[in-house]
Amino acid sequence: MAQVLEFRLPDLGEGLTEAEIVRWLVEVGDVVAVDQPVVEVETAKAMVEVPCPYGGVVTARFGAEGTELPVGAPLITVAVGEAAEDDPAAGASAASSGAARGEDPAAEGSGSVLVGYGTSQAPARRRRIRPMRPTPAGTTGAAGPTGAAAPAANGRPRPAEPLRAPATHATAGIAGRPESLGGAEAAGAPGRTSGAVDGPVPVISPLVRRLARENGLDLREMTGSGPDGLILRADVEYALRAAAAQGRTGGRTAEEPRAHAAPAGAPAPAAAPASTPAVTRVPLKGVRGAVADKLSRSRTEIPDATCWVDADATELMRARAAMNAAGGPKISVLALLARICTAALARFPELNSSVDTEAREVVRYGAVHLGFAAQTDRGLVVPVVRDAHTRDAESLTAEFARLTEAARAGTLTPAELTGGTFTLNNYGVFGVDGSTPIINHPEAAMLGVGRIVPKPWVHEGELAVRQVVQLSFTFDHRVCDGGTAGGFLRYVADCVEQPAVLLRTL
Repeated sequence: MAQVLEFRLPDLGEGLTEAEIVRWLVEVGDVVAVDQPVVEVETAKAMVEVPCPYGGVVTARFGAEGTELPVGAPLITVAVGEAAEDDPAAGASAASSGAARGEDPAAEGSGSVLVGYGTSQAPARRRRIRPMRPTPAGTTGAAGPTGAAAPAANGRPRPAEPLRAPATHATAGIAGRPESLGGAEAAGAPGRTSGAVDGPVPVISPLVRRLARENGLDLREMTGSGPDGLILRADVEYALRAAAAQGRTGGRTAEEPRAHAAPAGAPAPAAAPASTPAVTRVPLKGVRGAVADKLSRSRTEIPDATCWVDADATELMRARAAMNAAGGPKISVLALLARICTAALARFPELNSSVDTEAREVVRYGAVHLGFAAQTDRGLVVPVVRDAHTRDAESLTAEFARLTEAARAGTLTPAELTGGTFTLNNYGVFGVDGSTPIINHPEAAMLGVGRIVPKPWVHEGELAVRQVVQLSFTFDHRVCDGGTAGGFLRYVADCVEQPAVLLRTL
């Protein structure tokens, strides 16, 4: 007898409470091994491939690609045992019965693969089985709400189809609702009329009733996309758009269900005004949402101040060219600036800190974990170089390159995106000179670097064209006063203008 184990979305660490399904890596009926990745999810920190702690046959999947699931929500069920290998559908049936009875099947696994779950013993779980909705006439073999197998035409059971959200307008409108995670596709598009129904109209929201009444829609002639045929606001709006489109092609609109032809000789109605551009709403979730929350918290909690200075970077660029001409790995400008930052923090340790608001203490850190801003297709991320104060320019260059590539590929781990104590922001790559950076909460300071461009500059008493850069420094005024911040920025500028100053600390 096959044992069916339910695998739920695990705790991915760093206080994350939800994740969005980006891509399924397995189909229903596939055989998976222990620790095999089954789904790729995106959290507020990074994209992660989630491994399954059980080996067997996948009998059901929960959630379509693009669906956001909370931690603890079901991901897949896996049939483990000989019966699962011979007949995957039998495993699916066992998932409905065994899980409902709270059986505790023992299964071998790999131990704790991710934070929050282990595989030494499968935990007992109870699953609430929702009744199946009637299948429309002429449709056979559709998967039920729990993803269980449906009988085929020859009488033998077959594996359940992959659970996917209906390809309709309602998918985006109700994504993330429990009823959209594993139900079978509704017959027809939401809001499509299918004849009057007997009994009470399946509507809960009074707003939906009023919207339909004001636009002359008969709710008894509509099929809802919600659970058990519940008519949602999205269904009514869809029906109104469909009726409006039909009216533009010669049909009656929902707003004028009983319109009559205008009498002869009546003036023609004025032309309808041109439609206004559509308003687009972009949800603040994933990386974008995490950035918004952190920046808002920074500006709310941190009394920041900014100072800036122009520096002649000609000698720094010459020193870099000499290093690269000597052979070996190329040294980046960002690595030289990072080396300058670590030297400056050694002189001004007050700035390598954070504020504990509850204890009313400034927490100073001995190690410098240097974050750097990286723009990716998924948004702004801040990878962290661990123990940057112990690295030389060559090591810093290699680590910057590795983390930048991982950021663009979306493979950074939560550990590589957290724990920073100071941030370096090279916004000069965008072709701008200056900025007032927002501190990366809960850190106490950030150094911003603009583009390095030729500008007129007084050098040794004469006007010359030099490579000039603007440096801006934003700091938490609670950890220090302007004298400390100004001393830090002036030391950085001196090292940029005369790199030999660094020799004193090497």
